[in-house]
Amino acid sequence: MKTIGVIANCSKVEAKAVLQRLAHKAGALGLRTLSCQETARMLPGCRTVEPASLARRIDALIALGGDGTLLHAVRLLGRADVPVLGVNLGALGFMTSITTDELEPALEHLASGKIKVSERAALECGVRRARKRLGAFRALNDVVVGWGRSSRIITVDADVDGDRIASYRCDGLVVSTPTGSTGHSLSAGGPIMHPSTSALLLNVICPHTLSARPLVLPGNANLTLTVRAAAKPLLLSVDGQEELAVREGDQLDIQRSPHGVRFIHLPDYSYFSVLRQKLQWRGSSV
Repeated sequence: MKTIGVIANCSKVEAKAVLQRLAHKAGALGLRTLSCQETARMLPGCRTVEPASLARRIDALIALGGDGTLLHAVRLLGRADVPVLGVNLGALGFMTSITTDELEPALEHLASGKIKVSERAALECGVRRARKRLGAFRALNDVVVGWGRSSRIITVDADVDGDRIASYRCDGLVVSTPTGSTGHSLSAGGPIMHPSTSALLLNVICPHTLSARPLVLPGNANLTLTVRAAAKPLLLSVDGQEELAVREGDQLDIQRSPHGVRFIHLPDYSYFSVLRQKLQWRGSSV
């Protein structure tokens, strides 16, 4: 890997100092850096490129910030087969793989190719209103429909491969990938799924029943959500990055994308170690 893209949350206090360290180490290793305008201003020796052309000109992408920055970086890549390394500048940074203390060793591993790469599933979501297609979205974490301007509940029909699952009266629904299972879905009482699991997760937000439970579906399932009743404007949120207003009668078609996302890890990376450290996940006390 010789050309590295860099995307940073420049509002972080430590961003400037970390980017200067990155520039110094990358130069010593003979790595070229490319970025978009805001990050490039803080990264010495970096070439500035337009966001639309970044993915096709780099071998790997480094995202410095929290999970939001990483999700933004994934959006910039689109369907390009470029691996991403997350460097945590935030408080939680669950998806970011390394700390700033590990930045220099990580660049050395990138330069030598001694890295671990994990494949993460993504979702594709199409939105239809009558016969009109309103938009198409791609999500690494989740697709969420709900919220709005009042506290009144909504009714959403859920079907998988043409077979009715249920009609949910609730505040909203979350459809997540295994990567996204530790995000919004977890807060709504959903299970943790290992990122390599081939599955989709359907979870209900504040269901108006005692019987609703999170549902794990096959990875090749075609899920359809239809807003059957809504006394308020609703919001479709994709990875917390993109939003679309939806209303009664709108239909969401969700399935696994044929184009996943590749994450870069250091050789000693452990997913379960991340669970223990970031989510204070524990087994039985001894």
